Amino acid sequence: MDLHINGRPHAVEAEPDMPLLWALRDLLGLTGTKFGCGVAACGACTVRVEGQPVRSCATPLASVAGKKIQTIEALGAPGKPHPLQAAWIAEQVPQCGYCQSGMLMAAAALLEKTPKPTDAQIDEAITNLCRCGTYQRVRVAIKRAAGIKA
Repeated sequence: MDLHINGRPHAVEAEPDMPLLWALRDLLGLTGTKFGCGVAACGACTVRVEGQPVRSCATPLASVAGKKIQTIEALGAPGKPHPLQAAWIAEQVPQCGYCQSGMLMAAAALLEKTPKPTDAQIDEAITNLCRCGTYQRVRVAIKRAAGIKA
């Protein structure tokens, strides 16, 4: 199966119903995307497909073949973090950090679609679960990245 991940083509030998998450982690070694619940509820596995946030644990490979997939590994670059990553650090968002790659991918999709989101738009877009409860800091960091005074 041909996948286009982080700007590069990848030929993957896998069943078409294999979840994207397992192809990313186990076949391609892209371990920034995390397994959380396995039923698309928590969002730890969020990646972007054609710019849209997608829960990779419940996304079969066949449904993303040939589409542009972005993982957390391609959100920023060494020495040049994405504005969201810089805001996450400035606002000290993570505690345990497990959910953060999925949160960042969902937030990146939001800002691409809605560059200056309201609180309601942030709440609607960020449905990822955080066991540490850092939702207020997530909102402030998204606003910082968007250039909105919180």
